[in-house]
Formats: sequence, structure tokens, C-alpha cells
Amino acid sequence: MGRTRAARWRAGLRGDRGISTIEVVILAPIMILFILVLVAFGQLVDGRGAVDGAARDAARAGSLQRDRVSAMQQARAAAEADLGGTCVSGTLEVHQKSAGFDPGGLFTVQITCQIRGLASLGLDIRKTITSQGAAPLDPYRRAVPN
Repeated sequence: MGRTRAARWRAGLRGDRGISTIEVVILAPIMILFILVLVAFGQLVDGRGAVDGAARDAARAGSLQRDRVSAMQQARAAAEADLGGTCVSGTLEVHQKSAGFDPGGLFTVQITCQIRGLASLGLDIRKTITSQGAAPLDPYRRAVPN
């Protein structure tokens, strides 16, 4: 018991030596996985926002046209331009949901797209997102009979 306080303190430190390394080895992969999951879910939210915006833009682009065929062509072109790298190749669908194309009515489109989802984690889990957008047809435009 003749040890000094400093000697006892140094002896106590030797027993804890290396514990920080073990903590880092165990906790670092868990923290990195947690950050990657946050990024992956952020990409899902970003994909949802992109599809919602594309539906709005597609409806507006289609509502400016004179006939239903050119309206759907322009709606699809607007959706493709907005969702260039967001959708998985070949999964973009644009459908007209409104009944007619009469002046004063609404032009409504529905867009369905598969986004990559959790691909940043190395998982091939895709998420299908559907959104709908509507825009009024101008009652004073010169409509072409269908």
C-alpha cells in the first residue's frame, strides 16, 4: 500500500487502454450506416417532390395546347424534361385523367414513375410514386374540334 497517488492513477489508466479503439471500431460502422439511411430517405423525399413538380408542369404544358393529342405530347415532353435522371429508365407514365378537353374545363394528368429509392445503400429497392396535376383550359382560346 505504499504506492503514491500518481502511481495508482497510472495503474488505473493501463486497464482502460485500447477501449477507445474498440468503441470506434464498433460505433463507426453504425454511425456511417445511419448517415447513409438518412441520405437514402432524403432521396425518396426529393423524388416525391420532383414527381409532384413534373405533374404540375405537365398539366400546365398540356393545358396550353389546342387539341388533346398535342396536349398529351407536350405533357409527356414536360414530364420527361423535369424527371430526366430521377426515374428509372422506361418507367415514366403520363395519363390524362380529365374527361374532356373543352374550354373552361380542367386538364388533369397523372404521372407514375419508379425512383431508385435505396440504391445508394446498395439495395435494389425501388419505389413507385404517382402524382396528379391539373391546370385550367383557357375559355377564350380557339379550340379545334376533336
